[in-house]
Amino acid sequence: MPSTEHYRLVTRYIDDKLQHFISNSDDLRQIVLLTDGMDTRPYRLSWPRLSVVYDVSPGRVFITASQQLRGAGAKISRNCVVLHTSSESPDLQAGLNKNGFNGNRPSLWVLQGLPLFTFKSLEDLLLVIGNLAMKGSIFIGEVPRFTQWGIATDMASEQDRLENLFFTQGFRVSFVHYEEVAKDVGLGLDSPPEVHGRALFIAEQLRFSDAQMESFRMHFERIEDDADEDGFEEL
Repeated sequence: MPSTEHYRLVTRYIDDKLQHFISNSDDLRQIVLLTDGMDTRPYRLSWPRLSVVYDVSPGRVFITASQQLRGAGAKISRNCVVLHTSSESPDLQAGLNKNGFNGNRPSLWVLQGLPLFTFKSLEDLLLVIGNLAMKGSIFIGEVPRFTQWGIATDMASEQDRLENLFFTQGFRVSFVHYEEVAKDVGLGLDSPPEVHGRALFIAEQLRFSDAQMESFRMHFERIEDDADEDGFEEL
């Protein structure tokens, strides 16, 4: 588990980036929070009107945390709707689509705290996001420390591996230095063992989503059908 100082640093970085993107775009109203179920962003951040926040997290934790927050008087902004999809779902992509996620609209994805224990679990998650996220969508967050990454792991080579993984799903990724974030926000930085094995990142989707590809296919089919009808009328 990350220390309190580390959690504050990462949370501050993600909050600042998230607020920057949604406040500077009239179209970015789909936010996907990939969390541990205890994320308070829907309650404490300022959201533009018609925002839809999709919380992907362990179901039991989310329900318990939501009950405790509401019991303490916390309220979700009137400008947004929160829809939960269990991270234990056998088909996360179908679950998000069922909740109304639209791959033909821009989206912003946040990764912080979602239980990911292996590199393969991250690979599976990126496959889903790559299929759903419209071209130009943003993905920010922190890759957790995987159990197979020990203290002696060469993080430079692991970041190369992560960069290749993001790229295979259409994402151009940049990794952020914790030291720079700590300096910018005026917070303390944990000792090297605490941040070792974790990677703070920001990425942009360069590929079309499945929904966009389907829209293109239907559009071209209509063009072909119209052309066939015009040709038949000429005969």
